[in-house]
Amino acid sequence: MIVLKLNLDSFYPGEEKTMAVPLDAIRSIHNAFRKDMAAMDAAALVAAGGSGNLDLVTKRYVFFNEVLAWHAHGEEEAVFPALENVAPLVAEAYERDHRGLDSLSKSLHRSVNASDLLATARATAAFNFHLRIHLDKEEAHLYRIFNDRISLPDQGAIVGKMAQEIPQERFPELVAWLYPLLVPDDRENMTRIWRQALPAPAFAGAKFLIQAAIGSGWEELTRRIPELK
Repeated sequence: MIVLKLNLDSFYPGEEKTMAVPLDAIRSIHNAFRKDMAAMDAAALVAAGGSGNLDLVTKRYVFFNEVLAWHAHGEEEAVFPALENVAPLVAEAYERDHRGLDSLSKSLHRSVNASDLLATARATAAFNFHLRIHLDKEEAHLYRIFNDRISLPDQGAIVGKMAQEIPQERFPELVAWLYPLLVPDDRENMTRIWRQALPAPAFAGAKFLIQAAIGSGWEELTRRIPELK
């Protein structure tokens, strides 16, 4: 089992240019959410039009919702309290967004369980729309303040605390879900962060999982990070 205990305290200004920073992990996860939800929404729309089925949605939405819940809870436990100390009241609106996304998650679950094609398409459309707006707002506003007012070492500690929301026994599932959704830049950033933050034995296990998840994409990742070879 991989022990997912990230030590991100070592991030500091002036690191080598190829060093990823803690917020790169947030951006990468956000991009994975965007891509997966957009794919489910597109599949649900095709199914509602009579030209497909809900197989993709059925296979992906449960774990997607789990990862989204881990991420949101991590923000509420680590990011939002830190922001409250340097920018009071900023995080409150984003926590309300999270409750709205919780409702959308439940609506999607009910629709899929009922095998209601039209209701599922409506649920994924609403989920996709509101999730994208929420993530865009976080990156344009909340995380800009976070980056400006919280030191890089503290950012590392906070993102490391967020990672503790992921049950250790589910880490292989997370890698298998996450890495195929990431573009090469995000794969590189996430891998650099894990390489720096995880103990060597844990990263060796993570590296194996990453390689299995991305298949032929491993060659490009090792070109970007030769130390993986």
